[in-house]
Amino acid sequence: MQTYVLNGKNKYWSLYKKLRGDILEGRLKNGERLPSKRALAESLNVSVITVQSAYDQLLAEGYAYSKERSGYFVSDVNVEFYGKRDVPPADVRQEKKFALDFVKGTASSLFPFSTWAKLMRTVLSDCGEHLLERVPCDGDAELKNAVSSYLYRARGIDADPRCVVIGAGAEYLYGVIVQLLGRDKLFAVENPGYGKISKTYNLNGAKCVYIPVTDAGVDCRAVEESGADVLHFSPSHQFPTGAVTPASSRARLIGWADSVDGYVVEDDYDSEFRLSGKPLQSMFSLCPDRVIYMNTFSKSLAPSMRMGYMVLPPALYEKYLRLFSHSANVVPLFEQKTLAKMLDGGYFERHINRLKNYYRTVRQAVLDKARQLCVRDIKDTGSGLHLLVSFDGASDKILKEQAAQRGINLKCLSDYLLSPMDGTEGWAVINYAGATPEGVAAVKV
Repeated sequence: MQTYVLNGKNKYWSLYKKLRGDILEGRLKNGERLPSKRALAESLNVSVITVQSAYDQLLAEGYAYSKERSGYFVSDVNVEFYGKRDVPPADVRQEKKFALDFVKGTASSLFPFSTWAKLMRTVLSDCGEHLLERVPCDGDAELKNAVSSYLYRARGIDADPRCVVIGAGAEYLYGVIVQLLGRDKLFAVENPGYGKISKTYNLNGAKCVYIPVTDAGVDCRAVEESGADVLHFSPSHQFPTGAVTPASSRARLIGWADSVDGYVVEDDYDSEFRLSGKPLQSMFSLCPDRVIYMNTFSKSLAPSMRMGYMVLPPALYEKYLRLFSHSANVVPLFEQKTLAKMLDGGYFERHINRLKNYYRTVRQAVLDKARQLCVRDIKDTGSGLHLLVSFDGASDKILKEQAAQRGINLKCLSDYLLSPMDGTEGWAVINYAGATPEGVAAVKV
């Protein structure tokens, strides 16, 4: 009789997997009788119920069959087919740990857990069974109103709450935009840029054209000559160059959108983190009829909190309702209600102020360390959570190798190129969202 070592608390499932494995690998042959439940239970020192549950699972999936008064037998399974495909799950990939990560990360220790927990309890008490109801396609009205009020306070954006659409993060909203504007439209995206934008547009059936980004932001002439119908860009702080689009270019791009009957997608992904001076005027405020404004709470709260929003021009909002009114919103109502209370109660802005004070300290530590390393140049506009540094004569390969030797995860400007472009060599992108002042100070010069 086969001897099995059963692991874990769920022993019946462990036994089922081992029996299934023997069947698929041919150790238990077609028509072969399986041990009786009692005999196998005694052999493995488990209950008969455990063996019965394992056999029932094999029966349910067709790996075994039973004969009255005779017992259980192995079914005729195509071992050659299933055996090759029944690969046990691989171990969870262990990501390399870095002493300092300048590519990803957040200040997770500053998440307002106690405030969030308190607001969740309030929502449970106030809403009760209402939390189980279907959420309208564009999101909960309370959160839509809270986002609209917050945008007016923080960004000076006068957004109609009705035109606010809540979605499960930025990538989900990119897909919605494609469906709203049409897969036949050509989308212009920034180069270098955040690769997931064009990838998501492509996955949703749209084609993209890449527009060079200069120190003065996206190249307006390239946009006008691209044949694009939609421009997706970040005018207030471009990633990864950090470029800010000046007022003259913003007006020119709105004029372009109007001339081609197109739209501008204003991706304001890190607007909360302008660390010096006041927030810059939004494109949406200049032309609400041609600009789709969008943002998420991934950087301000947590990447795992898959909540984003966009403000649509009125005509597009009406089209959105026609297309999506049959669908329920995919963001849980519980989370939407909790976030609404966080915004309305001023908790979110207090949290942002705390984060900004913290990141000012981190940024200063980065600048101090960069000067110790005698960098050639630093590009920093005081916005967002990343900046650029360049080194004399150092190739991107050498920069990353030297960083890795110091336990630093680093990417260069060229790593974000979507199509070939000159002038990117030797620039390191310092994304300090997940860094600490102590970690930066510990870097060896």
